[in-house]
Amino acid sequence: MTSSNEAGTHGAVLADDAPATDGAIVELRGAGKAYGNIRALHGVDLKVHPSQVTCVLGDNGAGKSTLIKIISGLHQHTEGEFLVDGSPVRFATPREALDKGIATVYQDLAVVPLMPVWRNFFLGSEMTKGPWPVRRLDIERMKRTADEELRNMGIVLDDLEQPIGTLSGGQRQCVAIARAVYFGARVLILDEPTAALGVKQSGVVLKYIAAARDRGLGVIFITHNPHHAYMVGDHFSVLRLGTMELNASRDEVSLEELTNHMAGGSELAALKHELSQVRGVDVEELPEERDLKAPVATSKEDAS
Repeated sequence: MTSSNEAGTHGAVLADDAPATDGAIVELRGAGKAYGNIRALHGVDLKVHPSQVTCVLGDNGAGKSTLIKIISGLHQHTEGEFLVDGSPVRFATPREALDKGIATVYQDLAVVPLMPVWRNFFLGSEMTKGPWPVRRLDIERMKRTADEELRNMGIVLDDLEQPIGTLSGGQRQCVAIARAVYFGARVLILDEPTAALGVKQSGVVLKYIAAARDRGLGVIFITHNPHHAYMVGDHFSVLRLGTMELNASRDEVSLEELTNHMAGGSELAALKHELSQVRGVDVEELPEERDLKAPVATSKEDAS
């Protein structure tokens, strides 16, 4: 990580300095996590490549949060392997993940609503000037840098002095994405960024997810909305009850197939005969089990 007192577009520099190979930045091989006797995640294979959006979908309790915590350094995996740039790692803290360029933007965004936009942009990493011990905040430089970085992501705000709490939910998400890019993210984890947003604001966030991908980042987009995922995704992984049910690239799965897997299509297909006996239940639109043939991760050789 570069010092917070250095000027420049940190995110663009570090993205260019990332390994120039086609290899994954982050890779999980048969990874899992157990809390005592409770197995929250098991046998998960996942690859995150630069300039790609990897969408991880799943219902509540599917294991998405546990997956985020492993990659972001909050928790350690208890089975399998976790590799960054091809080398096994075991992060003890989120700071170690940040040092490797893995940044996470959570739903609550960790912002102070009454503070100005520029102050939230540098929150915890403020620029300073002057000699020790009388160093002080370099406010003008922080304002100028925040404005430049937001504009580089296509975000134009008329007043950076306005409290960030006055921005829309989509705008706050976009500021958080731009902040992560500036501070050197190579892999950006977005935790349900469109969950509480309307249609228009969700579209704004999806636009900036694509912008982050175009700047060379590997993006992990956690969502329960297959339509949002399919709009920007390059690779799709569906978790169900802690295991990976679907692992497919965009050219291997259609939106309908993705939606079926996300909605528990395989379970409904298995129950199709029984459901047909229930009055008032239309089973004509349910898929047959044999039609749900999208690739499923069964080995370490995950589709890339």
